[in-house]
Amino acid sequence: MIQAVIFDVGGVLIRTHDHSGRRAWEERLGLAERESEEIVFGSEMGTAAQAGQITDVALWAWVGQRLALDAAQLAAFQQDFWAGDVLDSGLVDLIRALRPGYQTAIISNATDNLHHALTHKFAIADAFDLIVGSAVERVMKPHAAIYLRTLARLGRQPAEAVFIDDSAVNIAAAQALGMATIHFNPRVDVAAELARLGVQPTP
Repeated sequence: MIQAVIFDVGGVLIRTHDHSGRRAWEERLGLAERESEEIVFGSEMGTAAQAGQITDVALWAWVGQRLALDAAQLAAFQQDFWAGDVLDSGLVDLIRALRPGYQTAIISNATDNLHHALTHKFAIADAFDLIVGSAVERVMKPHAAIYLRTLARLGRQPAEAVFIDDSAVNIAAAQALGMATIHFNPRVDVAAELARLGVQPTP
């Protein structure tokens, strides 16, 4: 029986709806389309930040150097880079409705800024019993350790948890441990998929 519902953040709870700010900077800096995202997320330094090898502050200092931006330009770039991100308020409402009857948690590949962002920028940290970020744990999905640590802290077995993520690789890793999963995309009705697993908000 499912007792814990575990969510990814980027691509699930928070999604980039408007890329225009990023595209404008790419044109200005002579970068290819989506190259700014590759630099921030997919570069060696981006991965190092998510793995906890460097801080979020160090990552952005490197981005500024990589793009030859001064402090004011870097601040503007950061603001525009994140400007198109939107919190899925419907999913957050569902999570809050689940909490009386189920544990809720996050497993996210993210820099050490994750908890601060969820608390202060998006104001959703209180909707979760546990927030597990890769930088703090120094291990990233799809490594089994980050799932197993989360389950241990919740006091749950894999079969007692459902994991929701937009990455097929991360979903497969959770399934290999025996967790139920929902492979997310914006067209997926998460409430209906949870109900199919017997998970419903407390009346």
